[in-house]
Amino acid sequence: MTDKYDLVIVGGGISGASLLYTTAKFTDIESIALIEKEPAVAAINSHHTNNSQTLHFGDIETNYTLEKAEEVKEGAELLAGYLENEDPDREMHAKRSKMVLGVGDEEVEKLEQRYHENGFGDLFAKLRPIGRDEIGEIEPKVVEGRDPDTEMLALQTPDGYVVDYGETTKSFVEQAREEATVDIKTGTAVTSVEPTPDGYTFETSGGQVESRAAVVAAGSHSLQMAKELGYGKNKVLLPVAGSFFLADDLLNGKVYTLQMKKLPFAAVHGDADVHDQSVTRFGPTAKLVPALERGRLSTVSDFFDVFGLNAASFLSYANILADPILLPYVVRNLVYDLPAVGPKQFLPHVQKVIPSVELDDIERAKGYGGVRPQIVDTEQRSLDMGEAKIVGKDIIFNITPSPGASTCLKNAMRDTHTLMDFFDGEYTFDEAAFREETVGNFPYAEEAVPAK
Repeated sequence: MTDKYDLVIVGGGISGASLLYTTAKFTDIESIALIEKEPAVAAINSHHTNNSQTLHFGDIETNYTLEKAEEVKEGAELLAGYLENEDPDREMHAKRSKMVLGVGDEEVEKLEQRYHENGFGDLFAKLRPIGRDEIGEIEPKVVEGRDPDTEMLALQTPDGYVVDYGETTKSFVEQAREEATVDIKTGTAVTSVEPTPDGYTFETSGGQVESRAAVVAAGSHSLQMAKELGYGKNKVLLPVAGSFFLADDLLNGKVYTLQMKKLPFAAVHGDADVHDQSVTRFGPTAKLVPALERGRLSTVSDFFDVFGLNAASFLSYANILADPILLPYVVRNLVYDLPAVGPKQFLPHVQKVIPSVELDDIERAKGYGGVRPQIVDTEQRSLDMGEAKIVGKDIIFNITPSPGASTCLKNAMRDTHTLMDFFDGEYTFDEAAFREETVGNFPYAEEAVPAK
């Protein structure tokens, strides 16, 4: 028996679920199915232990240009508005202070320039520079024990969103389930996909599924499926596994450090866990792994499917890893996972945030951390920073490293418009209603409310 749908979404993480919510609630597409290989949605990278729990706006992420920050900010406001509307009891998120910390004359100067000259102070109405005394009032442990002669400055906002992306994923799915047009197929692995004259046929562990249009939002596996259909031949993946270290009750909110230039990985930061503020997390580390999912040997062969074992892939890896900044970084991050040596080597990163922390205060978090696929362009032999999207004939493939979760609704909105083109005007998307239910609930600073 074959199930037939107008739209099939493969992947039940935050990206697939946000698209399901958007298409189910705000379009008139007649039949939609979400297919997820795990027994429940949000089981892998969207689970709250496997990501940084940060809603990225671009205000304290110092590797963002002003242009990228503007784009990310728009996407983050959509999701923040959704959370404000749907989560009044704060079961999916928390609101806490967040800051990026500059220590020493050079870092202080960089933050001052970023705020005053580079336009970030104008773009983010609630962001403000604060000195040692005010940093100490908000985050006492950040100042405690630090050399009083060392210059300090932070760019801080009180409106930091800490998000359980797993619970948010479930919320999107629950909202979509209210529509008669939606089927959720968990515990259903896609084994192959074939194009047909009318769309696509998916062979799954639960039987055959046909669709007129499809979106694959399966993280690293999206590129694997794209290549099966002949797309993305000039792309491979550099999978990066993130880990965290835990300590007891050191921070009230998020404290980021300055990002190293040329690195696509998140700067080490400390923050209180979304569900237990007495637990402080430090990380993430960034270890290269030949697998598409953390701790799953079965995905090693999937990695080699995507890698291709060809000259272009090897030369691209060699070119990237020969970088004098990236190579030492990669080597150091391999050491952080070693049982005895790792915590000792990672401790200076923690002490940059909390000077008084000692080795006995931190431990490597077991069961924390996921795999983030960095996109490699084998023609340019370089990392392709940011989110990757491949649009084919009536099919979209989303490969979403950070800040994919933060911008999931913006990405869903964009994909929904593309789907409307696929259906050639047969269906419509009520973007105004979508915006009203999401960014319409975002609490802007009075001077920053966008013109209507």
